[in-house]
Order: sequence, then C-alpha cells, then structure tokens
Amino acid sequence: MASDLETRAKEAFIDDHFELAVDLYTQAIALNPNNGELYADRAQANIKLNNFTEAVADANKAIELDSSMSKAYFRKGFACKKLEEFQTAKTALEIGASFSPGDSRFINLIKECDECIAEEAADLSKPTLEKVPEHIVSAQDVEPVKELTNQVPIETPAKPKYRHEFYQKPDEVVVTIFAKKIPQENVTVDYGEQILSVTIDIPGEDAYDFQPRLFGKIIPDKCRYDVLSTKIEIRLAKAEPIHWTSLEFSQESAVPQRVIVPAATTDQRPTYPSSKPKRVDWDRMEADVKKEEKDEKLDGDAALNKFFRDIYRDADEDMRRAMQKSFVESNGTVLSTNWKEVGTKKVEGSPPDGMEVKKWEY
Repeated sequence: MASDLETRAKEAFIDDHFELAVDLYTQAIALNPNNGELYADRAQANIKLNNFTEAVADANKAIELDSSMSKAYFRKGFACKKLEEFQTAKTALEIGASFSPGDSRFINLIKECDECIAEEAADLSKPTLEKVPEHIVSAQDVEPVKELTNQVPIETPAKPKYRHEFYQKPDEVVVTIFAKKIPQENVTVDYGEQILSVTIDIPGEDAYDFQPRLFGKIIPDKCRYDVLSTKIEIRLAKAEPIHWTSLEFSQESAVPQRVIVPAATTDQRPTYPSSKPKRVDWDRMEADVKKEEKDEKLDGDAALNKFFRDIYRDADEDMRRAMQKSFVESNGTVLSTNWKEVGTKKVEGSPPDGMEVKKWEY
C-alpha cells in the first residue's frame, strides 16, 4: 500500500500537482515512517510549494534515518538558502557533496552560499544610525490607528496540540512548550541559523511539529533544551543582542532595535521595572539580604523582601506565573499568587496614596 502511494505521489509531482504529492507522501509515511526516501521526496514537494521550513524538517528526518543520503542534504541546503540560513545551508551542502563527489549542483550552490555569507558580513560591518529612544517621541508624532471596517472574516486556525510562549533576555530567547510527561526519547529539537524545529512523536498519536522561522538569527551550537515533567524548555542563543518583537519572523515585523548591554553587566540577570523611578538590581539586593541574614536578624524592608522571595521559592508554577504577571503589569504595585484571578485579565496598577503609576522604559 505504501509503495502504491509513493508511486502516485511521484506521478503527482511530475504533473506539477505538488499539494497532492505532499498529501500522498504523508499517507505513505504514516504507513512506513522509517523510510527516509519518503521524507526526502516530500521535502522536494514542499520546496516546490515554497514551504521551506517544512522542507528543512523533512530533510532533517531523512538524514536522521539515512545519514548518507546526498539528496536529503541537497534539499536541506536549498531550503535553508531560501530561508537565508546561508551558513547552515553551506554546512549541509558540504556534507552532501562528500557523498556525491563531482556533482556540480552542490558546487554551484555552495559558491552561492559563500557569496551570500560574504555580503551578509559586509552589511553587518557597516555603521548603523542609533534609533531615537521611544520615550522621546511625543504623542503628536504618533499617527493614530485608523479603525478598520468591512473586514473580510478570517478563518480561525486549528488550536495547536500544545501551547507555547516565550520570553527573552539580551543574549537569549527562552521558548516553553507546555507538554506534560513527555519522554525524552520522543522529543527531537533541531536548530538552524534562523530556524527552530521541534517534533514530539508519541506512538499512537499524531506527531506535533513546531517549526517557526525565528524573528532573529541564533547560534545553533550554543542552543540547548530540557524536557521537564510539565514542559519542554528551549534556550536559543541570540546571534545579536536585539529585541525580538515576536518569536516568528514576518515581513511586516518592525526593524529590531539593538539592545546596548553594558560590558560590566553582561553576565547578570536583567533587572525588572519598579513603581519607583530607579531600577532595582535584584542580584545586589539578594547579596545584601544574605549578608543581613548572616549578621543580624532581619526587619523592615529586608524582612519583607525575604518574605516575598520565600513565597516565590516555595510556590508552584501557577503561583509564580501569577506573581510575575501581576508584578510586571502593575508596575510593581500589585503582587498576587492567584493565577485564576490574574491569568485572564490585565492587572491594573494600585499605587500608594499620594503617588501615581508611571510606565518606565527598560
């Protein structure tokens, strides 16, 4: 049955019916999931449909099943080049070329990747103008948002099997996929220059694939992930210290602003906004509190800070999320441990008497 589906898929591909080819290859893979040729051929059909991220994932699976399949490396290299993942493309092509010596397709595409890498390096070396800080822009400079009318209804996409979210630091992005009790061996994570590919394949269930093209470039060798009891935590090392306005890349994304990180604080954790004008250095506060605990009995603000830290340390995941969300959204004026109460709405600030809430840029 699988071979019949494969034959029909190849015929559909030859007739330029690429969507049908992908569908038939998918059915064949369901019947024979260990056939690397099927993944490599589906990668080619995805390339014809400009589904380059899916093509990379298929090529990776084909390589996993047969590490000497040269066409899988070529298709990965081709798709990565289209995604502007030039270094990843070149690496895949060089490996594939070692299995097909003298193949001019590899030689030509590697040359194109080298040219793109050189152009990219030249662009990065050019000086850039520093953006005007957002808080300096006056209200008059901001163009009002026009109300959209007569919008065409948009089809709501199917709800994903697992929920995911992300947060970032100057040097890394942390992606969390909330999947409970997933065995380590059923999780596959691959990285490209600007690609993340996550597959959760539980026997007897439909495989979960999360394959975004990322907002910015990453350093694959420095990325890592952990499979925990309630989630999968993926740490992506940023290639540049820029602020990601979203996890996934899109043509409409605003030009990212470079984050200037002082050299003396590069290895420290980021500070968080406070209801007071000055920033709070949590690392220094922690050291001061530990010193006070050692030297004398705590009282006043120090005792209060220790009390909140002890609550956070012993809290479960929902309580921690509630504390983080309420503190950040209220600008440090509200601290709640009830996720059911704050999880579905924005927490408004509640300043002390005689004070008002202000938003501080960070």
